[in-house]
Amino acid sequence: MKRRDFMKGFVGAAVWPSFRREKRSRPLIGFLSSRSRGDSTRILTAFRQGLAEAGYIAGHDVSIEYRWAGGDYERLPALAADIVDRSPSVLIAAGGEPSALAAKAASDSIPIVFSVGGDPVRTGLVNSLNRPGGNMTGISLLATELEAKRLGLLHEMAPRAKVIGVLVDDDFQESQTQTREIELAARGLGCSVVIACASSDLELTEAFERLRIAGVDALLVCAAPFFDTRRRSIVAHEAQQNIPAIYQFRDYAAEGGLMSYGICPPEGYRQIGLYAGFILNGISPSELPVVRPATFELVINLRTAAAAGIDVPPSLLACADEAIS
Repeated sequence: MKRRDFMKGFVGAAVWPSFRREKRSRPLIGFLSSRSRGDSTRILTAFRQGLAEAGYIAGHDVSIEYRWAGGDYERLPALAADIVDRSPSVLIAAGGEPSALAAKAASDSIPIVFSVGGDPVRTGLVNSLNRPGGNMTGISLLATELEAKRLGLLHEMAPRAKVIGVLVDDDFQESQTQTREIELAARGLGCSVVIACASSDLELTEAFERLRIAGVDALLVCAAPFFDTRRRSIVAHEAQQNIPAIYQFRDYAAEGGLMSYGICPPEGYRQIGLYAGFILNGISPSELPVVRPATFELVINLRTAAAAGIDVPPSLLACADEAIS
C-alpha cells in the first residue's frame, strides 16, 4: 500500500534508450486534454519536468500548444483536428479515453502519447501493451479499474453504510465497465448502490438531488475527466450532505474530500513528458511500451473526517500513504 518510487512501479519502465538523435529546431508539441487548465496545474508541471529530463525545455527547445475541452467531450474532435492542422511533432492526448480516441481519429501518422484510465487494448488504441504498433503509445493510469477497490475502502471507512451512491459519467467510454464492477463488488459486501449518471452541469445537479432523495449513506465518485473538472462542486456536495465519499485522485482529498485511492497523476504525466522527449529524439511510438503503475496511494483527510464525525478505523489509517490534518 505504501507508495514507493513511482518510476520503479511502472511495468517496463526500468530500461530506457540512452542515445540521443539530432533534434530539429524548436519542434511543436500539441497538448489535447478533456480537462481544463485550471485543474491541471500539477500535471502540467510534471509533464514539463519529464520533457526537461529528456532534454527539452518548454519555450526554449520546444513549443507547446494547448487545447482544453473543459469536460465537454464533444469539443475534442474539433480541437484535435485544429492541432493536427498545425503539424506537431508529437501530440499529447491527456485526460483519459475521450482525448485519446479523438487524437487517434484525427491522425494515423503523427506520434501520439496518451493518458488513459482503462485498458488501451480493449478500447482499440494499441495492439498490445508491450508492442503498441502504429503511431500511439502512452500510459494507463488504471483509474477506471479500481472502482471495486474504492468501494471496499469506502465500506471499511463506513461499515454501517447500507446504501451507497455512485456517481457515473455515462458519456465516458469506461462507464459500463465501472458500473458492472461496482455492482458486483456491492453484492459481495452486502450493500446496495444507487447509480446516478451525469455528463453535464445540469445532469450533475440532478444526480445530486437523486442521491439526496435516495438517502445514500456514502458516495463513490467514479473516475472520469468530467468529474475532475467539477471537483470543487462535487466535494462541496459531500460536505453539504455530511456523508463519507471516496475519489480517484489526491486532488479531491486536498480540496476537502474524505479520501482518495489511485495513482499519483503528476508522476504519470512526468512519464508522458519523458515519452514525448524520446519521440522527439527519434524513437518511434511503436518501440515504447504502454506502461502501467504497480503502486497506488491512499489519502485520508482527517479534518474532513472530524468535521463529519467520522472515526477513521485504525487499520485504514495505518494503510494510508498520507493523512491530511
